[in-house]
Amino acid sequence: GLKDGRWTVLQLVEALGFCLENTDPRMRGRGIQLLSQVLLQCYSLLQEKEVLHLVLFYESRLQDHHLVIPSVLQGLRALSMCEVLSPGLAVSVLKAIFQEVHVQSLMQLDRHTVYSIITNFMSTREEELKGLGADFTFGFIQVMDGEKDPRNLLVAFQIVRDLIAKDYALGPFVEELFEVTSCYFPVDFTPPPNDPHGIQREDLILSLRAVLASTPQFAEFLLPLLIEKLDSELQSAKLDSLQTLTACCAIYGQKELQEFLPSLWSSLRREVFQTASEKIETECLAALHALSACLSCSVLSSDSEDLLDSFLSSILQDCRHHLCEPDMKLVWPSAKLLQAAAGASLRTYHRITRSVLPLLLEQYTKHMQSSQRRTILEMLLGFLELQQKWGHVEEDESTLLSLQAPVCSVVFSALTDPSVQLQLVGIKALTVLGSLQGFLSSSDLELVVDHLIRLALHEEDSQSSEAAMEAAGSLAPTYPKVFSGCMVPRLEQELQSGPTLRCVSSSEPEESYHNHRSLQQRCLQALAAVSTHTSIVRETVPVLLQHLQKVQKGTEARSTQDVVSVCQSLHRVALQCQKDAEGCWYFHQTVVPCLLAVAVQAAMQESTHTLLGKALLEEEVLAAMIPVISAATTHLSPELAAQSVSHVVPLFLDGEVSFLPQNSFPCSFQPFGDGECLEAQRRLVALLMAFVCSLPRDVAIPQQEWLLRELLALSCSCNCPFTATTAAKCFAGLVNKHPAGQQLDEILQLAVNRMEPGLAEGPRRTQALTLLLWVTKALVLRYHPLSSCLTDKLLGLLGDTELGPAAADGFSLLMAESPDVLHKGCHADVRIMFRQRFFTDNVPKLVQGFHGAGPDVKANYLKGLSHVLNHLPKPVLVTELPTLLSLLLEALSCSDRVVQLSTLSCLHPLLLEAPQIMSLHVDTLVTKFLSLTSSPAMAVRIAALRCAHALTSLPTTVLLPYKGRVIRALAKPLDDKKRLVRKEAVAARGEWFLLGSPGR
Repeated sequence: GLKDGRWTVLQLVEALGFCLENTDPRMRGRGIQLLSQVLLQCYSLLQEKEVLHLVLFYESRLQDHHLVIPSVLQGLRALSMCEVLSPGLAVSVLKAIFQEVHVQSLMQLDRHTVYSIITNFMSTREEELKGLGADFTFGFIQVMDGEKDPRNLLVAFQIVRDLIAKDYALGPFVEELFEVTSCYFPVDFTPPPNDPHGIQREDLILSLRAVLASTPQFAEFLLPLLIEKLDSELQSAKLDSLQTLTACCAIYGQKELQEFLPSLWSSLRREVFQTASEKIETECLAALHALSACLSCSVLSSDSEDLLDSFLSSILQDCRHHLCEPDMKLVWPSAKLLQAAAGASLRTYHRITRSVLPLLLEQYTKHMQSSQRRTILEMLLGFLELQQKWGHVEEDESTLLSLQAPVCSVVFSALTDPSVQLQLVGIKALTVLGSLQGFLSSSDLELVVDHLIRLALHEEDSQSSEAAMEAAGSLAPTYPKVFSGCMVPRLEQELQSGPTLRCVSSSEPEESYHNHRSLQQRCLQALAAVSTHTSIVRETVPVLLQHLQKVQKGTEARSTQDVVSVCQSLHRVALQCQKDAEGCWYFHQTVVPCLLAVAVQAAMQESTHTLLGKALLEEEVLAAMIPVISAATTHLSPELAAQSVSHVVPLFLDGEVSFLPQNSFPCSFQPFGDGECLEAQRRLVALLMAFVCSLPRDVAIPQQEWLLRELLALSCSCNCPFTATTAAKCFAGLVNKHPAGQQLDEILQLAVNRMEPGLAEGPRRTQALTLLLWVTKALVLRYHPLSSCLTDKLLGLLGDTELGPAAADGFSLLMAESPDVLHKGCHADVRIMFRQRFFTDNVPKLVQGFHGAGPDVKANYLKGLSHVLNHLPKPVLVTELPTLLSLLLEALSCSDRVVQLSTLSCLHPLLLEAPQIMSLHVDTLVTKFLSLTSSPAMAVRIAALRCAHALTSLPTTVLLPYKGRVIRALAKPLDDKKRLVRKEAVAARGEWFLLGSPGR
């Protein structure tokens, strides 16, 4: 009636008169309850005078019987949300609550109502409440004092934060406000199981911390409390205290900290020196960093003491001497403390490094052992990395710049040390020094290049070699001229140089050739690693392509692996160029035509039996070229991609070779033509796939329908499995991105018409199945309606004795991420949760097919099912586990090793994530796992042992009856001939031995 305007609230009050004036408090309570419930729904419709009368009525009822109070508070909460509340009424209501209601004697919900009333008034009537002065703060302290419910505490803590943040008067009640909140520190709360409110201990910790760290006025009370808790034995209390101290430093100044600095430093030092907890050490260092930063930011008056200087002096006095003991246990804690303080500000950095760096350099020279030198250099590296925070090295202040010569000397000496570990630290230090603008002189940079080339090419240990290459890549963008003018020519020279000595003995030449190949491989890797700047890419790419063309021209005899190495280096350069549009386009227009040209040239050779032709047309080489072309294409702008596609597609469809470098070929290029002599040319469809399937989706492909028809025909008719598969993948990649409509429907219908007879009979059933799998995947990813029809065809093939096993493995292809086509990186149309949708649509059909299949093909259904489950997100799998577990257990009895391995890898995470469900089948699981630990296949034995290990996560009471049996059975794999099996057996048996032990 109120909402419709048929009644006024005053009429409602009159109608409730009998209840509201009844002598029975229960009846009065029911009347006020009804009125309050109506107000909570209609408060926005009230007039100002109505609100005034209602407030006066409710205020008077606060003196009523305690049974009435909860309903009165609900009414006041409704009125506190009214926008037409007259000035002064908010203050009046709160005064009445503070005076008449003993809040902590109420139920939790009623206390929460009081906090809501206060919150509402603070958000809408701030100035009125501030007019109460400190009385408002005192009234709230009385309301909150003794609160225990976490739901209410979260609201109460927020009110305290607002009191402070909005500058309400605290008056003489600062300590009382601190006491009423700090009594909960540190928070000790464990949420009950199945708590519907979802309040976690961390929520209360963060909310209370925000209160305690909200004002410097709490400092004199809070800091002694934090020091006390730091000295306690409780780990959680230490962590909470340290994190709160760090938060407080953001708002404290020198004045608040001065009295407590010695005690705080003593506690922090003790914890770092003595604690075994990494978490506590980390928080101590963070707190020291925050303290140093706080003191650095404090503004000093002319007559005040410089607390930062005295604080840092204390740190240096207690830590510096430990740095002279590289073998003592306190050297690293001391270094960490010094670095934590030094990282707080530029001022702290200069103060500490002025004292510490000369000492470290002296200690490095003094100690001769590589292990000690490594420790000292790692500490030095920590201080060098801090300098990076402050950017350019200031000449007038920097200790580091004044020590340039000895620092460089120490780092360079580490690079020539026999110890690999010391070399690795030296390389890291070299990278940091190089990143400091203006630190290294031109002569130093020449030395840097010398050392990096020596380590990258000639250092025996691969770790040092790889680290040197990474360092070159990091420094090259900072010094592009040095690296392009100095390092690249030397690498090119090393790459081109061959063995100069041919010995008479039979072993020497072979060894020399092997070393030369190893050196060339490292040169190729180094050229790729240093290509991190466009100007350097312009120098390195021609060198790499020139080396590739040596194979094509036949000037040197190279194996397939040599060509693959060049392609791997080009791929790395392509990935590094993707961040820069200019470099990406240069790489694309230089490398892609060259790769196509050498491949086309090789395919056109009259005598393809030569090493030259065979090497460039090997599957391994073409497979290595694919990621190069793909990475060079995926990040092109649509305009540049369209420019490139206008050349590449006509090359394959029309034989248009004019855009290729060195394009004088002996015959025409017809990869889609008929005839056995064109088999080599057809293999290059793999390179077409790499290009067109990596284009952005909005780039139009010329003659696309013709291209799709040619690919379809090739995939179904080609006798070469490699060519047929790449044609099918290329067709699928284009279909996935093809806009929906009649053209796509026609192409798909054409594909189905070609596949169906091919699958039914004939010599090319395998090619037809391959095409079916890739087209199905392309459509499943984009949720195309035809995907369900094609999946049904695949399910039907599981019952085929010839194609069934391959069709079952095809389910892995459908669910897994494809490395070269049909993934998001190459702009494929991949919908979210496609795996879950495929699972929902097809697993019931797999299960049904399994139950109805003959014994000779049942394994195919199990294999298909295990592939689907293996690629499903684990949370989804856990929810479906009860219905599928019996089938998975049956799959373990299958003789197919692929089925066994796939099922074991599926069950392993389920043992950890769904122990309650799995424990219902513990007898079967134990039997199956122990049986498979004797499998002939090593991978199955390892997977079975891991599952036996994971069984220990099930409830102990369920496992104890099997303990002896499992321990005896696991003794056998301890003597397995394979080390990896023995390792898993030791781990699993150890856990079973400890099962049921105290503390487990």
